[in-house]
Amino acid sequence: MNLSPNYLSDLLRAHTGQNTQQHIHEKLISKAKEKLSTTELSVSEIAYELGFEHAQSFSTLFKKKTKMSPLEFRQSFN
Repeated sequence: MNLSPNYLSDLLRAHTGQNTQQHIHEKLISKAKEKLSTTELSVSEIAYELGFEHAQSFSTLFKKKTKMSPLEFRQSFN
């Protein structure tokens, strides 16, 4: 893109109101919700597919952002 990280971050904040990390987390959680509600993949498999090294880190972030664990979220569809 030939943009500095700071400039790109400023553009992102101006257009979304979120910093880079917040934006990335929102996209990860959105993709995780999709996978949890439409696939039979385990939470660990979803975490690894989304680039998390440890499933626990994924679960912690998911719970922080949604106020429920990945399994609780999945069970809400049953």
